Amino acid sequence: MNEFFAKMRGNGASPPRSGWNEIACAWLGSCLAMVLLVLLDRWTMDRTGFPLLIGSMGASTVLAFGAIRSPLAQPRNLVGGHVVSAIVGVTFCQLLPENPLVASCLAVATAIAAMHITKTLHPPGGATALIAVTGGEGIRQLGYTYVIFPGLAGSLLMLAVALVFNNIPKNRRYPQFWW
Repeated sequence: MNEFFAKMRGNGASPPRSGWNEIACAWLGSCLAMVLLVLLDRWTMDRTGFPLLIGSMGASTVLAFGAIRSPLAQPRNLVGGHVVSAIVGVTFCQLLPENPLVASCLAVATAIAAMHITKTLHPPGGATALIAVTGGEGIRQLGYTYVIFPGLAGSLLMLAVALVFNNIPKNRRYPQFWW
């Protein structure tokens, strides 16, 4: 039992706080990405009924602008994680429509496994899978369209902004790898 608790102490020091330039870049980039997502979400919702803005996109901005060197923030992970997780979430929503509790648990856990298998691990993807199950009637009615709107379209927009914005300052480079 003592070994178990000893593992929880950690074995390293906390990393230093990011510099002010890094913080400013993360703030500006995430703000720009979210403004574009909100504006396009309103435009697409008015014309098509397809959303682009879901909570997991906000979480993706943390990685795409605040942790650009993380493997979890790279293009394959950003886009693939949302798409894979959306497919999994919609599948469990349709398989278990009368049991959202079980569908939610299975969707998130299976999305994590599927992202590992496909090398697309992106933590906000777990939320994308969960939203497919719990996002309300409007989201559930989208069915597999949810994979395209917001999964693919929202993450591609986020990626486009990250590619442009994160490469403006000379000390930032994004992506670290594509595939």
